[in-house]
Amino acid sequence: QVQLVESGGGLVQAGGSLRVSCGASGRTASLYATGWFRQAPGKDREFVAQITWSTYKTYYDDSVKGRFTISSDNAKNTVYLQMNGLKPEDTAVYYCAAASRAGSGYDNWGQGTQITVSS
Repeated sequence: QVQLVESGGGLVQAGGSLRVSCGASGRTASLYATGWFRQAPGKDREFVAQITWSTYKTYYDDSVKGRFTISSDNAKNTVYLQMNGLKPEDTAVYYCAAASRAGSGYDNWGQGTQITVSS
């Protein structure tokens, strides 16, 4: 199985920046992609960004395009999410998740890291 651990969350003022990391361990060789999701209190979990391990292809939700950048360091089995121009509505618990293969969905999840954006 794959284990995922998020780090780098915290408190930031609106307009500020943060970078969160997702470290993967275990059976990482078969991973197809890693994504970032977020969930605010009382709201559904929503997709933020995704990157594929082999081709570095990225995909973003429209709400974060131009502000967030997802990247990976395959040698370190780590995925990053650089968040710029943060808004109060970005406040949520951010989770990383891994997809073992194309079409399988996200079947491995981290514990999450809190990001709070103050106005």
